[in-house]
Amino acid sequence: MKGALLIAVTLLTGCTVMGPEYERPRAALPDVYPAATEGQAAIEPDWWTVYGDADLNRLVARALLANADVAQAVARIEQAVGLQTEVGTPRVTGSGSVRGSGASINSQGINEGDLSLTLTTAYEFDLWGRYRRLNESSRAQYLASQAAADTVRLTVAAQVAQGWFALGALDAQSVSLRSTLKTREEAVRVNRQRLDAGTASRLDLEQAELQRADVALQLRELQRQRALSVSLLGQLTADPGLSLPVGPLLADVPPPLPPAGLPSALLERRPDVQRAEQQLVAANAQIGVARAAMFPQISLTGLLGGESVALQDLLKAPGSYWSVGIGLTLPLFEQGRLGARVDQASARQREAVAVYQGVVGTSFREVADALANLSAARESQAGLLFREATARRALVLAQARFDAGYSSYLELLESQRAASSTELETVRNRRAQLSASIDLVKSLGGGWAGLPAR
Repeated sequence: MKGALLIAVTLLTGCTVMGPEYERPRAALPDVYPAATEGQAAIEPDWWTVYGDADLNRLVARALLANADVAQAVARIEQAVGLQTEVGTPRVTGSGSVRGSGASINSQGINEGDLSLTLTTAYEFDLWGRYRRLNESSRAQYLASQAAADTVRLTVAAQVAQGWFALGALDAQSVSLRSTLKTREEAVRVNRQRLDAGTASRLDLEQAELQRADVALQLRELQRQRALSVSLLGQLTADPGLSLPVGPLLADVPPPLPPAGLPSALLERRPDVQRAEQQLVAANAQIGVARAAMFPQISLTGLLGGESVALQDLLKAPGSYWSVGIGLTLPLFEQGRLGARVDQASARQREAVAVYQGVVGTSFREVADALANLSAARESQAGLLFREATARRALVLAQARFDAGYSSYLELLESQRAASSTELETVRNRRAQLSASIDLVKSLGGGWAGLPAR
């Protein structure tokens, strides 16, 4: 027994780990993002609360609790936990048997009606690091499933925020169009009276009715889009019967802005980047698993037995025996097949590298695009507000000129159209700002917490 244990210790001290060690691939990215804006305080993980909208907070909380995609992602985490537990459990096997016979020979002589109990165990040495690579792979898969769940949560929260602000923008545009529709209906009434009095032409009345019909069509289209937005929010929050009456219009809240010189290293915190990297770690470890399978497997085996005439004396019988040995399994005629598995694992690892680099490149582009969109929308807002105020003043003057008979109805109509158009465009641009800010926070993996404001 001492000799067998000595051999086992010697084997263990000579263990090695097959396969390449993991190294993160390099990504050719700039150190900082272009067009970074002057920023403010850091965004925390519950980033949607910075908009100060209690209804949005409730919708996001419900979505993160009840959304079907989130539930699926959590279930995948539980599967990965089970796999990691399975792989990490020590591999000791055992077997036993009880036999009876008419006669047996032991140290006491010949026994009639003898019983024998035999227990065997086997423990495989991780001589080439196969199980260590399996543990490494399963742990990486577990971390990848966690990152995937974080990606789903981040995406669902962003979708809810986008849907909620889209709903607010639609309601704000509807309020503006309803006001415009009242103006158009009043114009139809006035022009009909003027036509009857002989002070207006049939063309003026036809133009007024045309504009009223056009505004009514726009309003119905907004109502259709609103119904679709509510339906989407109902799906995201697992509430198909969700009803959202016209509430607070699109909040005029300054969107959160990142600090200047935003480092591209923030991409490492994106859950989809983390998932791609952990999948690469798992694929890298599988190369070692495949390579280790090409080498001999050595196990420590043990046998313990006893004999007795009576069943109650079986476990304490003097006729006991034991043995310890070393087992060797060598794949003699499978090297071609096992080598092909190594090639497959290596190819999957190269694929995972390409996927990781692609995810990083896409992530950088998404952040850069969101920064550009946010910057453009912010720069446009001041000009749109100025245009809106100017158009309203022009409408007041045009109405006064028309009432005094100094201008035609077409001139008034053009002023009304310009005022309505600029008001709707201002709402849409405010919505674009909020949308770009959500895209930015999402593309940064939930914000830029931990960075100092500049």
